[in-house]
Amino acid sequence: MRTTHLGDLEVSVIGLGAMGMSAFYGASDEAESVATLRHAVDRGVTFIDTAEAYGPFENEKLIARALGDRRDEVVLATKASAETDDDGTVHGRNGTPAYIRKAAERSLRHLGTDVIDLYYLHRVDPQVPIEESVGAMAELVAEGKVRHLGLSEASAGTIRRAHAVHPLAAVQSELSLFARDVLHNGELATMRELGIGFVAFSPLGRGVLSDGVRALADLAPDDARRGLPRFQPAAFAANRRLVARVESVAARLGATTAQVALAWLLAEGVVPIPGTRRRSRLDENADAASLLLSEEVRRELADALPDEEIVGHRDFAEVPAGVDR
Repeated sequence: MRTTHLGDLEVSVIGLGAMGMSAFYGASDEAESVATLRHAVDRGVTFIDTAEAYGPFENEKLIARALGDRRDEVVLATKASAETDDDGTVHGRNGTPAYIRKAAERSLRHLGTDVIDLYYLHRVDPQVPIEESVGAMAELVAEGKVRHLGLSEASAGTIRRAHAVHPLAAVQSELSLFARDVLHNGELATMRELGIGFVAFSPLGRGVLSDGVRALADLAPDDARRGLPRFQPAAFAANRRLVARVESVAARLGATTAQVALAWLLAEGVVPIPGTRRRSRLDENADAASLLLSEEVRRELADALPDEEIVGHRDFAEVPAGVDR
């Protein structure tokens, strides 16, 4: 697996989003999740993404169980989220210095490590100046508890203010052929200007850019995606017709839809973190690192999913108001 840089942090060009192993997408097989995490490291997919919110806490603990003896082989990224009690009770967003410190020290315990490689503010707290939140995170760097800092779902203006307090290694937001907001609103351009890396979550359109979600029946009854606007029956049917165009390009290239979607992101110079709970899917995703797309194919893929034809908002109805834009 090739490597790249997020600021000064070296990571595999494709990471692994571990969220679905513990939360939101229905029940999972812990033994297979552990095997997938260990197989990822064997394949050179050494950038592992989690957050205190995934469980809450269970995903961080799973990673500790799976990779505790391989800590030096991986780059661990986790996030401070909505205020969460030790018993898992979730409250509102909290970006205060006191909560960020509490969350970071708890994540260190759950991950079974003495340092977090990349620590994100999961969402910007509109009630707390970003300078205060990032200032608290910078103190954790000075104390050796965190190596690099990041934000998630932050606007260009907030990114600039945060970066002025302490250099950011990365910003994480949703980006895929199915969700290209950051290409149009100045965020990615700002990051490139400042030398900040970009990490793309949901790089497979929350599964629709793969053969794993070809029908709503493919989702578990308790899968949170069933509540997304783009996964409502009429919207999903319309969006699947668009995805069929990407499938056609992939077939012509002798690749899978997921591999083509990931290769498109790699050509944009970002680091995708596709989530999976199975070794077979991990291998499929990792193999995308060797797929090079021509400029013509990249344009063809982008044109196959025009923003104006995608039906439904990319996230839950209550989320847009809370995303820093």
